[in-house]
Amino acid sequence: MTTATNRHSDRRISPVFLGIVAVMAVTGWATWTGFAEQPGIAVFLFVTAAWVVSLCLHEYAHARTALHSGDISIGAKGYLTLNPLKYTHALLSIVLPVIFVIMGGIGLPGGAVWIERSRIQGRWKHSLISAAGPLTNVLFAVVCTAPFWLDALDGVPADFRFALAFLALLQVTAALLNFLPVPGLDGYGVLEPWLSYKIRRQVEPLAPFGLLLVIAILWIPAVNGVFFDVIDALLRALGIDEISTYCGQNLYRFWTETDQFCGVSS
Repeated sequence: MTTATNRHSDRRISPVFLGIVAVMAVTGWATWTGFAEQPGIAVFLFVTAAWVVSLCLHEYAHARTALHSGDISIGAKGYLTLNPLKYTHALLSIVLPVIFVIMGGIGLPGGAVWIERSRIQGRWKHSLISAAGPLTNVLFAVVCTAPFWLDALDGVPADFRFALAFLALLQVTAALLNFLPVPGLDGYGVLEPWLSYKIRRQVEPLAPFGLLLVIAILWIPAVNGVFFDVIDALLRALGIDEISTYCGQNLYRFWTETDQFCGVSS
């Protein structure tokens, strides 16, 4: 008998995801080799594709953890295929986070998977499901920054180095924002199982607006300054200086005037 746990098609990697990975690989190669006549375009496509891949892996981590915690409905919903179109609304899950990357260089939390929590027993399992997504961003950030903190940058082209630095910035901001204990974000999901029923009921109506509240607060100059000071400190601890992230974003935004200080051409 075919069930939600053993249908092979429920776990087959989506061609959409494979296509995005292919774009990331080709444009990463073009950035490394300098093959592209317009390196900024190659960096833009490389970082954007890598960012969408990380969004998919973030949601896949939630889904996979939920599956192993008892929610066998996950597969039938398509969450194990890594298809970005399966993670709730395509506009809110993929397009909006990409727009925020373009506008401000912030790794905005993206999609979400619908988990049937009633199938899952144990508070630790619920917390782990929520933590799995941002922990994926942490892992992605570690991979992106590895050449920096391993002091393995010899032979790495400047354009590719800057692209990795900017991508690391996005992953660190995404992890930090997701771990905030704000209703609607993963950080609150980690804490929620340990809160009283009364508190959960009082906070529940705020969940749909949690992310909007965070975005609004980040528009306050003083808060924005503190937020990016924390991000810069974390990146420095991982071996990335502000110049690299600045030049990565400058190169990524190829439609703007290139800062000659970065030594890259648009």
